[in-house]
Amino acid sequence: MGAGFWISRYLLASSILFIILTVVEYSKGTTSQADILSALAWSLVASAIFIGSKYWRYRKAVACAACDGNKPKTRSP
Repeated sequence: MGAGFWISRYLLASSILFIILTVVEYSKGTTSQADILSALAWSLVASAIFIGSKYWRYRKAVACAACDGNKPKTRSP
């Protein structure tokens, strides 16, 4: 997985989070330029942490807990 993959994942995660945070700000009723910039900043930081942890797990080859359930468990007699 190259840099393009991780960059596209980061952009996808940050854009989705930005949309969610912007909708929340608009639902409050009083939205200013500072609120939108705050939503943008939080989405960029949170996505960086999320994708950074995914990248770290990928580099360290840490197995996903959800993926472990795919393997059938066998009992030895």
